[in-house]
Amino acid sequence: QDGESSLEYGETIYDSCLHNSTSDRDIIECITNKLESGQIIISRDTNTWFLIFATSLIFFMQAGFAMLCAGSVRIKNVGNTMLKNLLDTCGAAIGFFTIGFAFAFGGQHHTDTTGTTFIGSSNFLLQGINDNDYAYYIFEFAFAATCATIVAGTLAERCQMAAYLCYSIILTGFIFPVVAHAIWSRNGFLSATNVNPFLGVGAIDFAGGTVVHVTGGATALFASIILGPRKGRFYDARGNPLPKPKPHPGHSVALQMLGTFILWFGWYGFNAGSTLTHSPYLNTGNIAALAADNTTLSAESGGVAALFTPYLNTGNIAALAAVNTTLSAASGGVAALFTSLFIEERLTGEAKFDLKKLMNGCLGGLVSITAGCAIVEPWAAAVIGLMGGWVYLLSSALLISYRIDDAVDAIPVHLACGMWGTLAVGLLASPARVQNTYRSSNHVGWFYSLGRGSFDAHLLAAQICCILFVIAWVFILMLPFFSWLNYMGWFRSDSLEELVGLDISYHGVQALAGDEIKLEYVEAFNRRRARYHSSNEQLTNGNNRENFNLHQIISRHQEDISFGQEGENEDIIHNEDVNH
Repeated sequence: QDGESSLEYGETIYDSCLHNSTSDRDIIECITNKLESGQIIISRDTNTWFLIFATSLIFFMQAGFAMLCAGSVRIKNVGNTMLKNLLDTCGAAIGFFTIGFAFAFGGQHHTDTTGTTFIGSSNFLLQGINDNDYAYYIFEFAFAATCATIVAGTLAERCQMAAYLCYSIILTGFIFPVVAHAIWSRNGFLSATNVNPFLGVGAIDFAGGTVVHVTGGATALFASIILGPRKGRFYDARGNPLPKPKPHPGHSVALQMLGTFILWFGWYGFNAGSTLTHSPYLNTGNIAALAADNTTLSAESGGVAALFTPYLNTGNIAALAAVNTTLSAASGGVAALFTSLFIEERLTGEAKFDLKKLMNGCLGGLVSITAGCAIVEPWAAAVIGLMGGWVYLLSSALLISYRIDDAVDAIPVHLACGMWGTLAVGLLASPARVQNTYRSSNHVGWFYSLGRGSFDAHLLAAQICCILFVIAWVFILMLPFFSWLNYMGWFRSDSLEELVGLDISYHGVQALAGDEIKLEYVEAFNRRRARYHSSNEQLTNGNNRENFNLHQIISRHQEDISFGQEGENEDIIHNEDVNH
């Protein structure tokens, strides 16, 4: 009766029913019940394994982010970048386990009708959850870790270690969970699965285009504004704007390409895997497939579709998600490459195929399709990816014009393309796909509404409100947090540490050939570190405490640093030493 009946070893269903039944009718009924119970168990276990597999693909995206970041930074910062990528995963695991999952989905059930709440309030430290929910927890953790990793590349080469760990825990423990609760939980005020959805339809984010990418991208934007650009990127050492921004090219295009392919690969779990988690009442298989197809054009939604509909045809939904993912990624990459080629040829008279534009265009297409991978048609996924490539190019140029430094272009890819993808759902959501996924097609994409002879824009309005909520939530909490870290001096590495490279400054790595680190920088850093340890010993041992004069030490230190031939660097070290 409870679906958990078992047989003795070697015993058949017929034998079991024959021993416990008195009539042929009872035997037939017993056999039918056991077969149905077994089918339910098999279906549930299959979905659990699929969810774990999708989680593995998403978690493997951490390696993609790590390779992309490593290839995009100078070689003197590679080790520090790698450590931060692993560290934010560890921070995400701690934050999401302790409070994050509880705030996002605590107390939620598939049949929950308790009304709308702003935040979850139970299941802290995973207490009280059913064993069947562990797969769902680990799947959502992978999303939280992805959100945290987005910020890593933006702040590369200039962010302190302690600040990085603090923000990772806060982002995955509180900021991301509140957004996930609002949009994905059945109790969320913007959720499409709420009993009384917002504007009668709710905001649709099938695989995390808004929840993951806009949240992570907005956090990266505010952090970058407070942190400031890398030395020499937009200003000289005296603080004067450069007439033309100085590029800081990464040391390995091969690692960047490897990271791009790994991310694309993992996006199939991201989009198609979501089928089982977000569409519990629908044909999730088809949704996930569409999401994946659109993700390829826009890359990340197929996995999510398959997680919420364990007893329905989730395979078709997952397949659609995968197809849309592919189409969107491909369209975004091609659009970015050839548009940049055309612009470059018009401006300089020389055509250049920019590999970085191609890679980020593909990633922009993947982000763009994530929100709607399972609810748009394949042709729409191609259009969304095409526009995503253009959105990336425009937003990247806009960042440079405002002198905001993003080492890996994560803000244009994740924030700008994530916003576009969220809006695209409000424009291009197919009535048939929405019906198949959310069991209602009263409010669909605005273009389809116009085709119906209606100006119904409820879904589009809900998507706009969703974007505004996420950006406002991140702004209200993270901007003051980053400002406080900066005020306390815990956010940015000092100028000398940045000049010698964070690998030397934080990890004791020796300078390697090709680092482009000047010997005088390293010598000055070593002298400062030696004097710092010497000063600590004097304070610890109590020797000559009354005669200990910090200003004299700083004065002697400054005399040792002679960059007479490079006045700009002299000012950097002079000012930074006084502050230090």
